[in-house]
Amino acid sequence: MTLPTLLSNKPIPPAERLIFALDVPSPTLARELVETLGDAVRFYKIGLELFMAGGYFELIEWLRARDKKVFVDLKFFDVPETVRSAVRQLEPYGATFATVHGNDAILRAAVEAAQEMGDELGILAVTALTSLDQADLADLGFACDPKTLVLSRARRALAIGCRGVISSGLEAADLRASLGDKLLIVTPGIRPVLNRPADDQKRTLDVEDAFLSGADHIVVGRPIRQAPDPRAAAAAIQQRIARLFATGTQTA
Repeated sequence: MTLPTLLSNKPIPPAERLIFALDVPSPTLARELVETLGDAVRFYKIGLELFMAGGYFELIEWLRARDKKVFVDLKFFDVPETVRSAVRQLEPYGATFATVHGNDAILRAAVEAAQEMGDELGILAVTALTSLDQADLADLGFACDPKTLVLSRARRALAIGCRGVISSGLEAADLRASLGDKLLIVTPGIRPVLNRPADDQKRTLDVEDAFLSGADHIVVGRPIRQAPDPRAAAAAIQQRIARLFATGTQTA
């Protein structure tokens, strides 16, 4: 039978819907991995680990010189003017996305900075980390379930002018139902195997499930990086994405 779908209709090339999390301890290892992956990956997320290793911005330039898209995942969180200034520092590098964490004033400062730069940089608001479950949120003082928190933050992010949100695929369908197609949904915590290993990601989905729930991009790290053949693993995911967007449905 054909299953219902919330498949994204945004004009994104299928090969750019996969974002690889380049979570390695040094720029040297990062470059080696990018070379290994070759044309199997077009879009890279680089985060705090590489930022602290040094050479972060040089790595962005290296990736852009190879026609790769870059997602700056530093989750800016500070007083609004500091976040505004930090976002402005990204202007020379041609990044596609940058993540911001915080309240309305922080998000607004980031969005305004991006708009001043020509609005080519998309600000993505962090809703609730995929490493957090209900118990974790309770420990942090949130008296609500993850879906309620994610929807509240996404609604505010859209009103402020963020390009999109970072959200688990488990909440993507609710975001689509409530906010329509206006918001870009980037979904981390993808585990494209049936028997998922235990790790620090608690709210995860498979590749097809995430897209059929409304995700526009998925972020995949360890299932590619730790595979015996990372390029083959990335290519296999790309094939699944291409097949899904070619048919528009999943069959069962």
